[in-house]
Amino acid sequence: MLRSTLVLLVLLAFSTAARAQLPAGFGFEHQPLAAVVHGTDTLRHAWAGGFDTPQFSTIDLNNDGQNDLFAFDHISSRVYTFLSAAAPGTAAGRRWEYAPQYESLFPADLQGWALLRDYDCDGRPDLFTYVNNGEIRVFRNVLVNGRPSFQLTTNQLRYSGGFTGTANLVLGGYNLPAIQDVNGDGKLDIMTYDFVSSSYIELYLNTSPGTCGSDLTFRLNTDNWGGIQACSGCAEYKFTGQSCFTAARPLHTGGHSLLLLDLDGDGVQDLLDGRDNCAELTRLLNRGTALAPVINQAGISSSFPSAATPARVPVFPAAYSFDANFDGRPDLVVAPNMLTNFADQVSLRNHVQLFENTAATGPPAFAYRSAGFLQNEMIDVSEGAAPTFGDVDGDGLPDMLIGNIADRVNNVYRATITYYRNVGTRARPVFSFVTDNYLGLAAQRLEGIKPVLVDLNRDGALDLAYAAWSSSANVLYYILNTAAAGQPAAFDVARAVSFKPQGAAGSGVLPYSRGDMPCFTDVDNDGYVDLLIGTNETQEPGMSLRYFRNRGSGPLEDAFVLVDNDFGRIRDASGGRPTNLSATVADFDGDGQPDLLTADASGFLRFFSNYRALTSIFPERTDLLYNPLTGQYEPTRLGLEISSHFGLAATDLNGDGTPELFIGTQAGGVLSYGTRNRTATSTTRSEPARALALSVYPNPATATATVETAKPTRITLLDLTGRVVQQVSSAQRRHAVNLAGLAPGVYLVRAEDADGSAAVQRLLVR
Repeated sequence: MLRSTLVLLVLLAFSTAARAQLPAGFGFEHQPLAAVVHGTDTLRHAWAGGFDTPQFSTIDLNNDGQNDLFAFDHISSRVYTFLSAAAPGTAAGRRWEYAPQYESLFPADLQGWALLRDYDCDGRPDLFTYVNNGEIRVFRNVLVNGRPSFQLTTNQLRYSGGFTGTANLVLGGYNLPAIQDVNGDGKLDIMTYDFVSSSYIELYLNTSPGTCGSDLTFRLNTDNWGGIQACSGCAEYKFTGQSCFTAARPLHTGGHSLLLLDLDGDGVQDLLDGRDNCAELTRLLNRGTALAPVINQAGISSSFPSAATPARVPVFPAAYSFDANFDGRPDLVVAPNMLTNFADQVSLRNHVQLFENTAATGPPAFAYRSAGFLQNEMIDVSEGAAPTFGDVDGDGLPDMLIGNIADRVNNVYRATITYYRNVGTRARPVFSFVTDNYLGLAAQRLEGIKPVLVDLNRDGALDLAYAAWSSSANVLYYILNTAAAGQPAAFDVARAVSFKPQGAAGSGVLPYSRGDMPCFTDVDNDGYVDLLIGTNETQEPGMSLRYFRNRGSGPLEDAFVLVDNDFGRIRDASGGRPTNLSATVADFDGDGQPDLLTADASGFLRFFSNYRALTSIFPERTDLLYNPLTGQYEPTRLGLEISSHFGLAATDLNGDGTPELFIGTQAGGVLSYGTRNRTATSTTRSEPARALALSVYPNPATATATVETAKPTRITLLDLTGRVVQQVSSAQRRHAVNLAGLAPGVYLVRAEDADGSAAVQRLLVR
């Protein structure tokens, strides 16, 4: 992030492109751009981006006295926010409404787990979250302009009473703690499994002075709560000196998720225990007191809340207690909490379960209500959505295809393409679900399908290209459309052809890394679609984005040859190689020239205006998302996780002449964005700047570089902090810049003519 911020600051200070950075300039804004229908149901949160492993907490986001909903997804490290909105005519009178404008109120670097709990007794929930391989940091919720803001209180909770006296409170990397008042003194305590073996339950009591726990001091009360030890199997435990009981199948010991609730109405909190690699949520009734718990075998059940409808999720259940249906009683929501799905390979669709509390008084009575709480109202294809748009049915309206990483169906883990037909009008699109196995690709047992609808053979009909993982390598396929232009597409999977690598290894082989993301676009403006590939490939020379030119002759499968194995010299915030890069191209900003947009595992969109006019290192912009809550442009917050994949697509969905942006998320959903203030003056390079025709070569350079412009200009060389490292005051069309003595790195060359028009270009010094 530092590098991106520094580049932005320099451009703000030294380039006429600065106007693009202001709230009045060009950007994107989250918009539900089309209705999405499954059968007779219209999805209420269609474009919210899907769920994988959400962790739920409540908070009043808009200061209206109503509890709103915060969700943090463990796998993708993404924040979601939903408002409790009035809904006249509904049974409850309220409903959840996706409100992404509040997501940026939370810290940008959340990972592992995040729970909202009020530790300072001010009525506003504060933020407890994972840090440093299992320690806990805390942010205090401070109201600013009527909205929550989170100020770091401590980066490291500590406790006393252990073997070493005072030490850091460490949960391990995989445990989800219960942060609740255990002993009834009004202070938040912490209960968790031990971080070494995840076998024993530890209780840390809050010892802050006074009636509130605001000092966040803790003492280890016991390292063996209830005298019970988790064994190696699901729902399997043992007491001191006894053998393991309950579970039948041995599995490795992993993390645990804990929730305390009084389940039997005796005034003492009982325990719900979810476990890594297990589907069961286990109930442990406490027949004793908070500080002298009594657990026996009869009080342990893995058929909670009932044998008829037990809580079951694919892997590692975690339970959350809040009023989910607006009836004033706390319900129970259960969701998986695993870190990744690489090994488990389970389905992550419709797995967030809602159990409604039907008891008016007394202990809760949880009745199964639905699978897919909130999730079944979103587009969700399980994992790694990759959308593409085009007229599939021949009615002149853009339809939507969505590839995925995979989904487990009938015990087979495989990727598919989901087809939504546009049954609306040109101005009011409506997507209706048709099938989640378009063309029957499930039978091929591929993974990571990334489809693209594109006219490859220039016959006016859309063809289908798709990247997919096949056994041991990623392959880029295409199927030519045998129907005429304007007719329903005709794709024969049996005729799928793979693009052939050109050249020997090390000289232009098409990337074959899992998750390669193809983007077909005419880079060189010769009328033939070229190929940009976002890749993690390391066996072949090159970086994250590679440009293969379409030769325009010969067999199509042999058409693409390598031109640039580091197109745009795109780097992450630390100057390194972006992971899981995806690209799309469209004239987003309205200057009549195509723009390049990329996303990667950092969760940032990077925008490169009029990329054809850029050379060598492309200047980027990341503050792209307009937030109506703050009135400012912000970087995107798609999630911060090294394994996250995003699929980008652009199309003019509503026929207004402006391309909209769609982002397929790691969580299997799709986010939709319209453009804002799309005018020619919002380009990264203004018309006067473009007229200067700034050129810097060679780039990268070592000892010297030549700077050329169409008119006489003065040259300034700056580092990424904005510091001037060299300046040439005489106006010339060509300058020889001496780089001797400069440290290797990225610099900015700024050229300014006598009228004040300026252009900026990056220069890499080696």
